[in-house]
Amino acid sequence: MDCGPPHGDSHILAGKFVDQNADLLADSPPIAEQIHPEKLVFAYEPADNPARYQPVWAAFVDHLTRETGTDVIYRVVHSNDEQLRAFRDGEIHIAGFATGSVATAVNQAGFVPFAFMAAADGSYGYRMLIITRSDAAFESVRDLKRITFTSQSSNSGYRAPSVLLEEEFKMQVECDYQTDFSGGHEQSILGVVSGEYAAAAVANTILERMIQSGSVERNSIKVLYESPSFPATAYGTAYNLKPELAGAIRSAFFSFDWQGTALQAEFAKENPPRVQFVPLNYRTDWDVVLKIDSALGVQYAISAER
Repeated sequence: MDCGPPHGDSHILAGKFVDQNADLLADSPPIAEQIHPEKLVFAYEPADNPARYQPVWAAFVDHLTRETGTDVIYRVVHSNDEQLRAFRDGEIHIAGFATGSVATAVNQAGFVPFAFMAAADGSYGYRMLIITRSDAAFESVRDLKRITFTSQSSNSGYRAPSVLLEEEFKMQVECDYQTDFSGGHEQSILGVVSGEYAAAAVANTILERMIQSGSVERNSIKVLYESPSFPATAYGTAYNLKPELAGAIRSAFFSFDWQGTALQAEFAKENPPRVQFVPLNYRTDWDVVLKIDSALGVQYAISAER
């Protein structure tokens, strides 16, 4: 086992993309290559029960349809790879990508992010937690010999803890502690509560959502580590949409009235509640994530369909 530092920095746009203004995003292509599909497809990041989010987003999808003058369809995706492939292949035009998938979507699929969900005061983002059962003997992450991660594409579920544990505690993956993968934040949290996993790295927003829904009791969990804030799910469009269409979509995000919608009810479960969309700047807001990816030598690639 090589316990030395990883190497590589793969933040390079795929060959077909151009970035003349150095914002790290693909520029709009020549007019002849710009598209205005007959129907637009929107997909939110995969979750433990992906189909549950279709009605959550229904009012927003209707709003997009009205504001763009183009029918918008919600697509359920079951994995990050499925969402990335579909976006790259032009099957999805508007998306909310999970933090750990955003850079891959930008570099390999032409994703142009422009919005976050935010609290009433404009704050956004989430924190990575390392949790264990409340009755566990562990008092510090230094006590851990095994940590369960979610998947290798997850920022809070794998990449961030791998780097932060080494930087802050000199703990290297597979050298100072062993790992396994649960497949998702919800699975990791439930596995810790049940005793299947000794400890896990998860997003605080997902833990809070599960506590608010009654899936997990707050007093069943002990937090051993809490990270600085990371950017959350990024919302955006395909780089090759006609500029006027992309602009209408962007405006629709910021003009959406959350009041009384299923979207408001769902994201009110987070702490603090998310109640609006706010603009993001990929170059600055994603800098911390890109640095973590670089430290791990992450290669941005979209896996082949299985």
